[in-house]
Amino acid sequence: METFPIAVPLKSPFKTALRTVTTAESLIVKMTDSDGVVGLGEAAPTAPITGDTSASIRYAIEQVIAPKLIGASLNQPERVKQLIDTALVGNHSPKAAVNIAVNDLLAQHYGVSLSQWLGGYRQTVATDYTVSVGTAAEMVRHAKQLVAAGFNTLKVKVGSQSPFEDLKQVRAIRDAVGPDVKIRLDANQGWRKKQAAKMINQMATDGLAIELVEQPVPADDFEGMAYVTAHTDTPIMADESIFSVKDALRLLKMDGCDIINLKLMKAGGIDNALKINTLAEVFGVPCMVGSMIESQVSVTAAAEMAAAKSNIQYYDLDAAMMFTKQPTTGGITHAGSEITIPSESGLGIQFQTK
Repeated sequence: METFPIAVPLKSPFKTALRTVTTAESLIVKMTDSDGVVGLGEAAPTAPITGDTSASIRYAIEQVIAPKLIGASLNQPERVKQLIDTALVGNHSPKAAVNIAVNDLLAQHYGVSLSQWLGGYRQTVATDYTVSVGTAAEMVRHAKQLVAAGFNTLKVKVGSQSPFEDLKQVRAIRDAVGPDVKIRLDANQGWRKKQAAKMINQMATDGLAIELVEQPVPADDFEGMAYVTAHTDTPIMADESIFSVKDALRLLKMDGCDIINLKLMKAGGIDNALKINTLAEVFGVPCMVGSMIESQVSVTAAAEMAAAKSNIQYYDLDAAMMFTKQPTTGGITHAGSEITIPSESGLGIQFQTK
């Protein structure tokens, strides 16, 4: 098992209520089995959300997880995945990278794409594209550029300024793009519960036609999530509140959300994300698949997982599109908002090390 740090400048700064990113830093994991087959994975450090840093990810993989896996058999995939999950507490991103690589290897050995390996429900998905926090003029300009480029769903970042400014910016974007473009909001925990409910209801009254609102309140405020969900008609999506199946069960039993955002870096990989999706499906709650600022490796893994399952109905897979260049070849392709899943076995990605 080898690790390779990458750092790629973004086309423009990615700004949310929690952070600003100008360069995407990540760690590619290359796992080679005894037959010489290579599986790839990736971990993205997102300290304000997952608590994982570049240094902690590398240490967790090289010094803790790898020693437990070397010599294990892919003929016992459940045992291999359990070794990853129990290697250490937390550290979801390094676990995700290794889990992705294992699933890549397994799909290759069976000669099917990762999407087919996981379920194979659909071959294409339609992603949104994120409009970062900025001035109203900057956000409007970016939104219009994205619509012109073929994106008919925009994910607008809010929550970093006053509620009045958020409302003004969203209204300006709606006026600029017209009624046919879907607008999703992501507050990244930036509002309080009563403030959020008031804001969301005001947007509905103003006819802004918001498709959904993501994580309006702090991650640990489950009661606040339930309050906002109960006091608004606009669908409310949980993101940072849910890292595990236990988190999902707690919030779903409270009727605390209408949608769940699955992210590999939060869940600790594909298998745990799919457990959350199955639980959500039992409760009649659909899921979105999203990503952090990740390269083509883990975004392709997320897209293939999304394409595999019928209950995953929303897609936020624009991260790799923000890169000025790709450190890999292959993987998903896109034309505007439409993403096509690769047909090659495994992830369908190649990574050339120097």
